Amino acid sequence: MKRILTALFLVLAAVSVRAQEDVIKLGIIGLDTSHSTAFTELLNGDGDSYFVKKFEVVAAYPYGSTTIESSFSRIPGYIEEVSRHGVEICPSIADLLDKVDCILLETNDGRLHLEQAAEVFKSGKPVYIDKPLGSTLAESIAIFKLARQYGVKTFSSSALRYSPVNADIRAGKYGKVLAADCYSPHKVEPTHPDFGFYGIHGVETLYTVMGTGCKTVSRVHSQDGDVCTGVWDDGRIGTFRAIVNGPAIYGGTVYTADGAVQAGGYAGYMVLLEQILGFFETGICPIEPEETIEIFAFMKASNMSLSKGGKPVSVEKAMRIGNRQAKRLLRKCR
Repeated sequence: MKRILTALFLVLAAVSVRAQEDVIKLGIIGLDTSHSTAFTELLNGDGDSYFVKKFEVVAAYPYGSTTIESSFSRIPGYIEEVSRHGVEICPSIADLLDKVDCILLETNDGRLHLEQAAEVFKSGKPVYIDKPLGSTLAESIAIFKLARQYGVKTFSSSALRYSPVNADIRAGKYGKVLAADCYSPHKVEPTHPDFGFYGIHGVETLYTVMGTGCKTVSRVHSQDGDVCTGVWDDGRIGTFRAIVNGPAIYGGTVYTADGAVQAGGYAGYMVLLEQILGFFETGICPIEPEETIEIFAFMKASNMSLSKGGKPVSVEKAMRIGNRQAKRLLRKCR
């Protein structure tokens, strides 16, 4: 009997070890955003979905923004919150990288993403970079170039892209998209060029339904917000309304060959998290880098238009400037 019990114990121990080995270990960089705690709760909570069984947040490096008060003031509370879910707090990114398989770069301050991403890329581990990919177009271009240099897969996205209605529009369920008017809140953050810090949600919604190919952007400004009008290469027109004073709402109207449909708003974090975890599991990026870069070029062109009194600015011109600046940033990374 003793031999039987010993053998049974060894079998159960082996099964437990295999189960632990099968779990993909995630590390978080930046506990200065609610995304970090939301992702941790979804994966380390009591759910029994496939993703909860397959992935676990095991470690976090908490430090992100040191200058954006609404971000850095959250860090102590968020450290406590993720610790309650069994997450180890690491003193450095290097220490974190030794403990995990994949990275969620969640730092709320886009200005830190290039430096933090570069350290992750050198480890060869895949990384999801939360919005904004970088604080500028140049930083975003540099991040993707650096990822290619190290042979690392990465992507970035707003959760609005994966609102179920937006995904259906993108897939053509409502017919060919002829035009779209999208909107989201615009929280002005002086450390980031306009729209990069928060308005990007609405711009990403616009690109989700319209796709790439915007040629020119013009922008009208008022104290209550801005309207940016993009003209696509096939003549279609898409607009983004940035709401400064008004309700914090997300969505839009999409005009298709079959009629008009309302674009989806925020649908929770899980729709985005499923895409991230699928990427970690398969190595397939759900969004091409070129689309994310064009989103930043659209925003830069809108800022250039504002400085020119609303005159149209070509996305290509914004891209040329961004590429020149990205080369200088990459020289500093070497």
